[in-house]
Amino acid sequence: MNYINKCLLFLLISISCVSVAQKKADAKSLFEYQGRIEKMQDDKVVLIGSASSVSFDFKGNSCSVSLQSVENHQNYVSLELDGKYIGRIRIEKGDVKSFPIVATNNKKTHHLSIYKATEAANGGVLFAGTSAKLVENTAPKNRKKIELIGDSITCGYGNDASTIPCGSGDWYDQHNGYWAYGPILSRALNIDFVLSSVSGYGMYRNWNDEHLDEPIIPDVYENLYLNRDSSKPYDFAFQPDLVSICLGTNDLSDGDGKKTRLPFNEDKYVTNYIAFIKTVYKHAPNTRIVLLNSPMVSGERNVTLVKCLKKVIHNFESDKAHKPIELFEFQPMSPKGCGYHPDIADDKVMAEQLIPFFKKLLNEK
Repeated sequence: MNYINKCLLFLLISISCVSVAQKKADAKSLFEYQGRIEKMQDDKVVLIGSASSVSFDFKGNSCSVSLQSVENHQNYVSLELDGKYIGRIRIEKGDVKSFPIVATNNKKTHHLSIYKATEAANGGVLFAGTSAKLVENTAPKNRKKIELIGDSITCGYGNDASTIPCGSGDWYDQHNGYWAYGPILSRALNIDFVLSSVSGYGMYRNWNDEHLDEPIIPDVYENLYLNRDSSKPYDFAFQPDLVSICLGTNDLSDGDGKKTRLPFNEDKYVTNYIAFIKTVYKHAPNTRIVLLNSPMVSGERNVTLVKCLKKVIHNFESDKAHKPIELFEFQPMSPKGCGYHPDIADDKVMAEQLIPFFKKLLNEK
């Protein structure tokens, strides 16, 4: 082979390699991610937090998606196709499994979103790819953003007993983060969102722990997986226009009635809340904060909770660097989900109450 032919061969190989690399890069850019996730090699992604998601547009009327529960137990995802909820699927423990997706309309292209229905405490769901013929999503990208910080209510705990009744299976078998109040209101307002929430956790103590054996939300908030693992910090690249905090249900709870439970400490709650808001401002200096009471707290406990929240807000009255902190109080509710939690219908009611309030604040940005 002469010198010229060798050069031509080398050039062809180089072009081919660049082309393959470009195709991989193009394919990678066609996936859209939302929520707390960890990007792995080969376009694989771990969905971590409640309602974290991967979305893409594809040609044709069908495709398959490859998913895996990375824990030694089942997990769940919810699917939305062309803007319509098409169900929650169970991912059994074990190897990566393929799940078929079939469109029933005659559109040439379709938009699929895969949402983690369970929460960070249940371990990750690995998105290992799709057989779909990907196409570019031309929808506007610069949407308003909101972060919702909270506990089981924000996670969507116990709201979906459509396949496994309350009291049956494992404690997370009725989770459906897709139908939690935050994602519902975010879809209604056409905004991007992230949930930073852990069931049972509070602002200064948890449902059944006096902050002795378990971390609280301020301990885990800055960690990607919302646990004690600080080796994987959350990057806070998602800069929310609005941050909603709904914490206090577990601080005010009586626990299981067996473990020692001290009286609610207003000073600890308020002090921790003030410090936590400063942490939020550190990572999102331009955001606006809204404090929520709880649909699971009523009577005198709600009076106490609202009083504490007002004390927290009062502490920031002289803060000129940020817009005023707002307080939102839910209307009284008798939750109908598992373990006295909201069910999907209750979550919709909560979202309907919040939508006009949040829309007004977002429009003021």
